Amino acid sequence: MLGPLRDLGVPAQRARTSAIRHLVLQAPAPVIAKALGYHDETATRLVTEAGGTWSRYAPGDHER
Repeated sequence: MLGPLRDLGVPAQRARTSAIRHLVLQAPAPVIAKALGYHDETATRLVTEAGGTWSRYAPGDHER
């Protein structure tokens, strides 16, 4: 999947990191962590690095 990006000269790791940082700005870190299999702390760090504001998201079961 990242082959075309690599062919254009875009480093795969940077593209992945950029995509994840953009994603955590769109949804709460716990939601992204669960969807991608990341640890909550990792997703929270990515939100902070990206300048996100999801610090007041209420964790827990929201499927009711």
